[in-house]
Amino acid sequence: MSEICWMSAIELLSVYKKGRLSPVEVVKTLLARIDEINPKINAFVTRTDEMALSAAKESEKTFQKGKPRPLEGVPIAIKDNVFTKGVRTTFGSKLYQNFVPDRDAILVERLKNAGAVILGKTNLPEFGLVGITDNLVFGKTVNPWNLNRTSGGSSGGAAAAVAAGLYPIAHGNDGGGSIRISSSFCGVFGLKPSFGRVPIYPHLPGWETLNHEGVISRTVADNALVLDVMAGPSLYDQNSLPQYPGKFREDMKGNIKGLRVAFSSDLGGGFPVDSQVLETCQQAAFSFKELGCIVEEIKPGWINMESDFLTTLLSETLTAHENELDKYKEVAFPPYLPFLEVATAFSNRDVIRVQFNRCKLYEQVSKVFEKYDLILTPTLAVAAFEAGDMGPLEPEKVNGQEGSPSSRVCFTYPFNFTGQPAASVPCGFNSEGLPVGLQIVGKRLDEALVLRASAAFEKAHPWRDRKPVIKSN
Repeated sequence: MSEICWMSAIELLSVYKKGRLSPVEVVKTLLARIDEINPKINAFVTRTDEMALSAAKESEKTFQKGKPRPLEGVPIAIKDNVFTKGVRTTFGSKLYQNFVPDRDAILVERLKNAGAVILGKTNLPEFGLVGITDNLVFGKTVNPWNLNRTSGGSSGGAAAAVAAGLYPIAHGNDGGGSIRISSSFCGVFGLKPSFGRVPIYPHLPGWETLNHEGVISRTVADNALVLDVMAGPSLYDQNSLPQYPGKFREDMKGNIKGLRVAFSSDLGGGFPVDSQVLETCQQAAFSFKELGCIVEEIKPGWINMESDFLTTLLSETLTAHENELDKYKEVAFPPYLPFLEVATAFSNRDVIRVQFNRCKLYEQVSKVFEKYDLILTPTLAVAAFEAGDMGPLEPEKVNGQEGSPSSRVCFTYPFNFTGQPAASVPCGFNSEGLPVGLQIVGKRLDEALVLRASAAFEKAHPWRDRKPVIKSN
């Protein structure tokens, strides 16, 4: 059982083809693992056991016929804010706790058509608004490395389950860091592709210009494999990108010798960063020299878009639910209530100013990419904090410097505004044994280079063999 739970998607496909394992055997093993582990971490919120076993049986027949699809029999889970036909989709909110979509999101359709076996839905904070995973419908998801710590958010259920060996890959989405935050806290690999690379339809209103759909995995190659399936244009998403001309799984291969790499410890904004996190990420970044890269430290001093980020997500959420606002206030996750009051104070100028500042930020970032191929930063300013906390706002939690509501994600949300591909790779652990992530950012549309750099780092500093020991509290 243990070996199967930690196999990658690519390894599973290989043993399926050789007849050494069957998709049904693997799905049964993972469902048993979920029975054992999920009560401790609360990553899965809706299970689809019967549907998964039925799909696994079909995959078994397909392998017998010798015509497997790209993800034939590969187990995966879907975040609970993406439409799944006939399967409850709550968005972590009591407003939608009984909502069952009548169709699949485009990305879910593509995963199913490629042969993936969906095991269920994973937990998130209400409407995916914050960087922790907790809500009034299902409660909090905790970190497999320490059950007293958060798994991050908003893709906390997805990342925690991958880290705990419940499946090899998971769908996630990222509006301000949600794939990368949870990947960093849980010690797994997560990629936010370029904006529009994976179509978004249908969906609840909100995050219209910030959300990116992607994948969380234990290996870089698995991530590329699934991105090849999910990516591609759709008539139903006006922001979807044209078809990628190659295959991410192939284009990620090769060395990265000669690349010019910029490392920034705080993006020049003076953000407080935990000393152990910074030291670990700095060492990881400069280890790219050993891979043949030219690495230089920069302090770009870009425009600070923290207030723009809050303006966008709060005003969009308020507007999306304006017709049922009184009802929502009665059932909202309590920490959200003060934010709703803040959102009512925004003016149209505040909202328009975000777009002006977004253009300014993109110009500033583009100037850095005139000289460098990649930008490296810590993924987050801190390691995983206590589960249940909204974040380390007290000065003593971040080297004695004042924090702010978004300071721990100061490295992630800028690249949601610019729409560039950005990944979090596991790069070490702090003194408490908690994972630390390094962020790798590429030029717009260049996921292949981000994946190649991530794979080169993975080969030089492998992470997948270190697994959390999950004990009951």
